[in-house]
Amino acid sequence: MLNSPEEEVLAKACDAIYKFASKGDENKVTLLGLGAVEPLFKLVSHEDPLVRRNATMVFGIMASNNEVKKLLRELDVTNSVIARLAPEEDIVVHEFASLCLAHMAVEYTSKVQIFEQGGLEPLIRLLSSPDPDVKKNSVECIYHLVQDFQSRAAVRELNAIPALLELLKSEYPVIQSLALKTFGVISNDRESRIILRENQGLDHLFKILETKEFNDLHVEALSVVANCLEDVDTMQLIQQTVGLKKLLSFAEMSTIPDIQKNAAKAIAKAAYDPENRKILHEEEVEKCLVTLLGTDNDGAKAAAAQAISAMCENLASKDVFGIQGIPQLIQLLSSDNEEVKEAAAIALANLTTASPSNANAVAEAEGIEPLINVLSAKRDGTVANAATVLTNMATQEPLRLSIQSHGVMNAIVEPLQSTNSLVQSKVALAVAALGCDIDARTELRNASGLEPLVKLLHSKNDEVRRNACWAVMVCATDELTAVELCRLGALDILEEINLSTGRKNNFSEGALDKLLDNNLSQKYSQMGYLSSSNIITDGFYDYGQVKPGVKLLSLEELSTQELNDHRAIILVNAKSPEVALSAEEKSQDPYYGRTPSSSSFRKSSKERASAVVSPVEEKQESSGRSPSSLSKSSTREKGSRKGKGKKEEEKPKEEEELQAMPKVQQELILEKLPWLPPFDSILLDYITDASKTILPLTTAKEQVVALAQFVADKMGGPIERNKLHEFSWELHISEIEFELKCNVVPIGKIKKGTFYHRALLYKVIADRIGIGCSLVRGEYGRAWNEVKLVDDSPQGITGLLLPPQVYIVDLMYQSGCLMKQGSAEADHYQRI
Repeated sequence: MLNSPEEEVLAKACDAIYKFASKGDENKVTLLGLGAVEPLFKLVSHEDPLVRRNATMVFGIMASNNEVKKLLRELDVTNSVIARLAPEEDIVVHEFASLCLAHMAVEYTSKVQIFEQGGLEPLIRLLSSPDPDVKKNSVECIYHLVQDFQSRAAVRELNAIPALLELLKSEYPVIQSLALKTFGVISNDRESRIILRENQGLDHLFKILETKEFNDLHVEALSVVANCLEDVDTMQLIQQTVGLKKLLSFAEMSTIPDIQKNAAKAIAKAAYDPENRKILHEEEVEKCLVTLLGTDNDGAKAAAAQAISAMCENLASKDVFGIQGIPQLIQLLSSDNEEVKEAAAIALANLTTASPSNANAVAEAEGIEPLINVLSAKRDGTVANAATVLTNMATQEPLRLSIQSHGVMNAIVEPLQSTNSLVQSKVALAVAALGCDIDARTELRNASGLEPLVKLLHSKNDEVRRNACWAVMVCATDELTAVELCRLGALDILEEINLSTGRKNNFSEGALDKLLDNNLSQKYSQMGYLSSSNIITDGFYDYGQVKPGVKLLSLEELSTQELNDHRAIILVNAKSPEVALSAEEKSQDPYYGRTPSSSSFRKSSKERASAVVSPVEEKQESSGRSPSSLSKSSTREKGSRKGKGKKEEEKPKEEEELQAMPKVQQELILEKLPWLPPFDSILLDYITDASKTILPLTTAKEQVVALAQFVADKMGGPIERNKLHEFSWELHISEIEFELKCNVVPIGKIKKGTFYHRALLYKVIADRIGIGCSLVRGEYGRAWNEVKLVDDSPQGITGLLLPPQVYIVDLMYQSGCLMKQGSAEADHYQRI
């Protein structure tokens, strides 16, 4: 019948189909299946007004079905439907044509078609229609269209804002709501906000907010106000008309969660402008926001915390929140809602930045533990900002120590492994701030936190890499951590970073220097140079020159290697095993002060050596060889030193007790004892003798010369230049290695030493007795010491202060001869 040539038949058929379609979606699908859409499309533009009206009614109601909508898009019906919005058309046609467009405008493609085919202008005109249904459908369609920025601009140009404001006075809540939603979108554009303000739009909005009967519209109205408050002019206008006070009071007093949330969001949006923050502070917005933190609604709490974050840029507000808001924000860190937790962490981060008083307030409100707990939160933003708060607090030593006492370094290991660059950056910065104390560094090292920190050095993100370098620089302050960082490859990565002009930063070079300065064995092997400020301590060893990228094994690992024909590793260790044990280890060892290295005890535990017995002795004993003379002297040394306070007759009794213990118990005790390098009692005697004979000398030059003669005397005396090849130091060193069955040779054992042995011994003793000197490695086994001395004033001139000169100290040929750096004599000494 839709194809009938008779207009009456067409009109009645359309009417019947409209009634059928009105009864539900199933009927619309049936009509679609029967092929009703195509003939109806033709009838929408029929010349007979009644046919046209009835066909449009069917279209309007059927367009709510998605399948029908799809076909309407394919048929490109928008142009024909827009034509039905013409002023001469019947008001019913306007109603259903606008309804059809409202349904279709939900889809992006249809939005574009309606806009391009000029649908906005007739829709805006229909906002003033006398029929409420036409108004409702038109404003709904416009609401969907303005989601696209082109339509927003067109709405402004077509002067739609006054007509939309009129809809706010409608007696129909649905029309008011749609108008407010449309304003909520278009007011994102500054130009639209200006027009809204010029047309007294704020008055309309506040009237809605002040009318209790309109409480279902308050949420949408607040969204529009929130956007308007971004402009300083609007904020000033609202303040002048007491609207701001009303808004804050409204937010504070309301019991509707969404209203509280939107009010807080409005304040947050406004607070991003400096002038607005000033106005809000004058109106005591802080009181309102702190109240909102205590609501039962998570959305309102999160929005209030976000507003506090924004207001923190105002220093006066920051101080107010420090007194009133911090305890509530800390409570929110324990919320089950992740959004609330994150918002609270951000607010605390902003509050404590550059504010020591607020950092103290966090500690006083018992915020340290909750902050550490949220380091394992689900949201990256929460973790990053909690780390920032801890970093801000750590600038004050008492707070830093308090944070460390809560086990923060254990907690920080997990976020160090995050894949989020913001978390990586902030947590690395927290490590740099908290790692200022040795206990914190030890805790991080024991918690395996150094490995993920080193991995961050590879980051392609500049800030992550910079903060990781900073953290490594701080952590490398103590020797044990520096050694571990080197083992994990930090040295190689930092060298690579510093070779790149694009990747190096303020801290990468500092981190490398610090790492080497606290791992002098690695520094000397790699750089071939130790300055006068690089003080050699016990446990140092000279492995020889290594190529960049080659990892230096630990002394313990080198000590347990099989004897080989490589260059001997020279060990410096004048610390007796008894001194080497920490106070904690001594207190935990029930047999401290006894002699577990005695022959009777060693016989019952050949598998392991005691704290005194070196790995060399262990190897000898397990293979049936007798201990070396060095091992025996070390054992005797410990026995004599530990015997203080003990009577000689008590020792056999102690040994009997130890020997009587079960073998398993003996081994358990030995398991707990740390590995210690062999004690070099000869070196200790050298240092003692040098202190007695050289320190009393009155001038620095005399001390430098006397020490050179002392070292040369201990290492084989002066050698004639033409007989250097006859000085069989290599054979001597090999004999020591064979005697010890170990590649590690204590320096005190060396009685025939060449350039690099003498230079090392000189530096070791000089460091112990306070003579400043450097150690430089040359080529082909050469090494030398450089000292700085001030020459005497020229004859006849007194009181003239001359700059210090650098001298090379001769330890091989003319013991104690000082050669000015750069001279032919010094040059010959440094080279073959």
